[in-house]
Amino acid sequence: MNDEQLLRYSRHLLLEEIDIAGQEKLLNAHALIIGVGGLGSAAAPYLAAAGIGHITLVDDDQVELTNLQRQIMHTEKMLGKSKVMSGKEFLQQLNAGAHIETIQAKATVSLLDELLPSVDIVLDCTDNFATRQLINASCFKHQTPLVSGSALRFDGQISVFDPRNPASPCYACIFSPNEQFEETSCSSMGIYSPLVGIIGAMQAAQALQVTIGFGEPLVGRMLLWNARSTQIDEFKISRNPECPVCGTAH
Repeated sequence: MNDEQLLRYSRHLLLEEIDIAGQEKLLNAHALIIGVGGLGSAAAPYLAAAGIGHITLVDDDQVELTNLQRQIMHTEKMLGKSKVMSGKEFLQQLNAGAHIETIQAKATVSLLDELLPSVDIVLDCTDNFATRQLINASCFKHQTPLVSGSALRFDGQISVFDPRNPASPCYACIFSPNEQFEETSCSSMGIYSPLVGIIGAMQAAQALQVTIGFGEPLVGRMLLWNARSTQIDEFKISRNPECPVCGTAH
């Protein structure tokens, strides 16, 4: 690290769990953020501020007025612009040293096959069940750790799925892709503004923890946050041997 980086990240360097070695891991890391809405707007700035050297943003949407209630990476002047370009402008103002790549497209199998070989960590910040399943399957295929978060109304959840760990479940172990789920969205159900900030920031914290390699990330555990009661519940999750994605039969 150069002198400017030593000063910028000095508060990290004081933490023995991070120190210079951990910060250098962040500077050399590549994080893929899929979904640049509420969750992505909270996660991406913390990753950029913390020193992740390469961040790729994937989203096919444009900034709308209804987004501004919770998607704090976007501003009024960016209305009508692509969310990935809006996010890039915000992140570059936050940390000019971070390399921000943008892809204005939906996540597809072919796109993830192209991206994941060079990615160290994936953050699923989407709001679509089918897309979450696609991301999970791709991360397992490429053995890339995945930080998954979701938020709706007053309820949020977060977990980490790390296919490098033979004991780690995957998203499909909990939510089978073969089951039919009724899709719900914040446009029809509503969402509490700070909730996406809480879950998105937790996703960033987990991504940094996994990238550096300290403590106990949420592998095999899921946290549920209830913003009405300000209560956090945790339950353990195990790998499903019959899982169609990571099960032993597959």
